[in-house]
Amino acid sequence: MKILKQIARSLLILVGILSVSAYIIMKQKKFGKLPSGARLERILKSPNYKDGKFQNLSYTPQLAEGTSMPEAMFRFIFGKTPNRFPPKAFHFEKSDLKNIDPHENVYVWMGHSSYFLQTDGVKILVDPVFSGYASPFSFTAKAFKGSDIYKPEDIPELDFLVITHDHWDHLDYGTVTKIFPRIKKIITGLGTAEHLEFWGFDPKNIIELDWQESSDLGDGFKVTAEPARHFSGRGLKANQSLWSSFVLETPNQRIYIGGDSGYGDHFKQIGEKYGRIDLAILENGQYNKDWKYIHFLPGQNIQAMKDLNAKRMIPVHNSKFSLAPHPWFEPLQKMAELNTDDLRILYPKIGEKVDWMDDVKVYEKWWQDF
Repeated sequence: MKILKQIARSLLILVGILSVSAYIIMKQKKFGKLPSGARLERILKSPNYKDGKFQNLSYTPQLAEGTSMPEAMFRFIFGKTPNRFPPKAFHFEKSDLKNIDPHENVYVWMGHSSYFLQTDGVKILVDPVFSGYASPFSFTAKAFKGSDIYKPEDIPELDFLVITHDHWDHLDYGTVTKIFPRIKKIITGLGTAEHLEFWGFDPKNIIELDWQESSDLGDGFKVTAEPARHFSGRGLKANQSLWSSFVLETPNQRIYIGGDSGYGDHFKQIGEKYGRIDLAILENGQYNKDWKYIHFLPGQNIQAMKDLNAKRMIPVHNSKFSLAPHPWFEPLQKMAELNTDDLRILYPKIGEKVDWMDDVKVYEKWWQDF
């Protein structure tokens, strides 16, 4: 009996230590802040917020039927996946973003879902993660060697920073707080601005949109938040901010910024609404059969491109972090194999300066060299 009491006391002490540690960790500023005040009042009135959280347009469980979170996590952590990491370091060349001709239309991919756009003279940065990891902790989800070539100091003055949702591999505290002084305005989904305001960005310069809401950006530019099929959250309470895609309309282009999304009817609806998309930037990677509702499986992004009536597509969400149990090169290789209709899909290297309207340029399958 005495031994049992000692064991029980030790367990209670351990639980107490873990609880206090978790509380201290979760209080760190990088975890952000849940919506409050006028923002929360606006959220509560949103047609997309029901039963205490934001909802997808269609039935979207976080995990597929027939599995559970412990099972999925066990497979993710302990399952064996050949070639999950590149066998050697990448050696990409970095384009100088600060000295790009302001009259050029330019796309520069920074790995995963981070990229720079310059169109009709306007500079835009999307979902920058330059800390070298995509999680709350620097020892997990580390960037592949040679993929993390851009740093906050490489970023020029920006007209707009776009944050599609608040997951760690899209919204990085260390990166955005360092580039705040060079950002004129931030565009994001409803609720996400609570983090940005908490971290010190001026709320007067945040454009925070619910799905279907638009903002006139001036000089012939307009942005509209459109649905995605995903989820959000940086801490224990999920779906308190909105995950969004965005359609950016410029004087000459329509660009679809996809963020993260599983396949769904919303792509067809967006395609019908706009009639034509000049460039669609869609996720391609970090998939798993357990997550089939919230991330594309191979080939579904090609169908989404068709649904969007997109003339061109650039795949992202790959080649920097291993966040799913598949070979690092598989998303790009499968996309190339499944593009049987020879759609215009661009495969730039990280750091490469791209004119996406040049439909003659041939992109090499660079991942096959590793």
